[in-house]
Amino acid sequence: VQLQASGGGLVQAGGSLRLSCAVSGHTFITYRMGWFRQAPGKEREFVATITWSGGNTDYGEFVKGRFTISRDKAKNTQYLQMNSLKPEDTAVYYCAARATTTYSTMAYVTGRSPDQYNYWGQGTQVTVSS
Repeated sequence: VQLQASGGGLVQAGGSLRLSCAVSGHTFITYRMGWFRQAPGKEREFVATITWSGGNTDYGEFVKGRFTISRDKAKNTQYLQMNSLKPEDTAVYYCAARATTTYSTMAYVTGRSPDQYNYWGQGTQVTVSS
């Protein structure tokens, strides 16, 4: 299973970016996907998560209605629409998946912690200039 993140770049404060994360390879069940970010010298921070089946979402407190996570099950892709970007949003953004590749089940989790995911993308840089 591989996750390929894309869509990062340089944007001015107040601008928008849309990140994508495509999942390739065989997954038996995908339970949820999420986005985390990590700025230099800081710990990895929860951004958003979505349950793959029901599309239930949750966001980090700092998002405050600016970001929207979504998924396209047919394309096996999740998205993060980021609006009203601020310089403090500058970070490497990582996509993650909680999935199984065999006939097995995984316990329910909130999706807010990095250790709840077992597959990770390579990260995409988002830089917001003031």
